[in-house]
Amino acid sequence: MPRVKTGTIRKQKHNKILKANKGYFGARSRLYKSAKEAYLKAGENAFAGRKLKKRTMRSIWIIRINAALKEYDLKYSEFIHLLTNSKVELDRKMLAKLATEDIKAFSEVVNLLKRG
Repeated sequence: MPRVKTGTIRKQKHNKILKANKGYFGARSRLYKSAKEAYLKAGENAFAGRKLKKRTMRSIWIIRINAALKEYDLKYSEFIHLLTNSKVELDRKMLAKLATEDIKAFSEVVNLLKRG
């Protein structure tokens, strides 16, 4: 059986990784072995980061809602309890948007919940 060299295929594979690592510091952008390790690690961090982003955004929404509720002498936990008991279908994202952009509508929601 004849010997097959992987010249062009291997070069393409290496160039793909090195091109993806453009701008990385030191050997991580120039040497294939360390570049591949950096590439894999970056992929892991990107995956984890997408999950963390969701978690962070939820906590930001909670902080914004809580800050807006101080005006009405309500705690966040009490407000959420009133929301669930009254079966109002507003999620934290929508409530945070109302609290920051449309204060009048947010106050109506709070007064509606306080009344009963």
